[in-house]
Amino acid sequence: MNANGFDIDGRIALVTGGGSGVGKAVARGLASAGWRVVIAGRRLGVLEETAAALTSETGGDVIPMSADIGDPAAVKALFEAIGTRFGRLDLLVNNAGISNSAVPLEDISFEEWNNVVGANLTGAFLCTQEAFRLMKAQKPQGGRIVNNGSISATTPRPFSAPYTATKHAITGLTKSSALDGRPYDIACGQIDIGNAASEMTSRMGGGVPQANGEIAPEPTINPQHIADAVVYMAGLPLDANVLSLTVMATKMPFVGRG
Repeated sequence: MNANGFDIDGRIALVTGGGSGVGKAVARGLASAGWRVVIAGRRLGVLEETAAALTSETGGDVIPMSADIGDPAAVKALFEAIGTRFGRLDLLVNNAGISNSAVPLEDISFEEWNNVVGANLTGAFLCTQEAFRLMKAQKPQGGRIVNNGSISATTPRPFSAPYTATKHAITGLTKSSALDGRPYDIACGQIDIGNAASEMTSRMGGGVPQANGEIAPEPTINPQHIADAVVYMAGLPLDANVLSLTVMATKMPFVGRG
């Protein structure tokens, strides 16, 4: 029983992109809070190393499962494996994603566009679709989905058209999922993250492009703050939902004119 009065003992969570960065922090937070956590990604070796470390650190149960979430067959196999092993899924965290090269829009290749859309949007849709199927069929029915939207879901950075387009689309997927899941006790919310320290944000200390054309360093925050927020969202009973939440570095150039 957590602080919200919600019994999470034995609850099953899936975190995509759970081998490193924000996903690893979220998996750690959930495991520490009593969830059994499946971490998924393409690099099985990284997943196995992370799962072993987090299991030892938290005393929880963290299970690695390899899957390319942009591949419908791989996603289907992943959710079938979860259903077979655990009998249900209570939480999906759609975290996996990639950024695009910081080059002018006209220089983005069609291949890179497709790669970013596949990882960030199509992957989240495919996982959501399979989660719906499992959550509708299980007893008791229902579950929760938390999407990693990023602050790019509302405000772009320079040279980020593919990434920003997918994150704007995640907001639409979140709202549609919240609406379509309502009759089945499937709650869906979105966390928009601003500069959590990870491999993706490592370059920010040395300076990144700003809207006024300058290159300037930006502050980052410990991904543990993101994990804490996701644990809170996940710990609510299914009759309550955080539809949208922003967690960001206080002094980053986001609010106002930048």
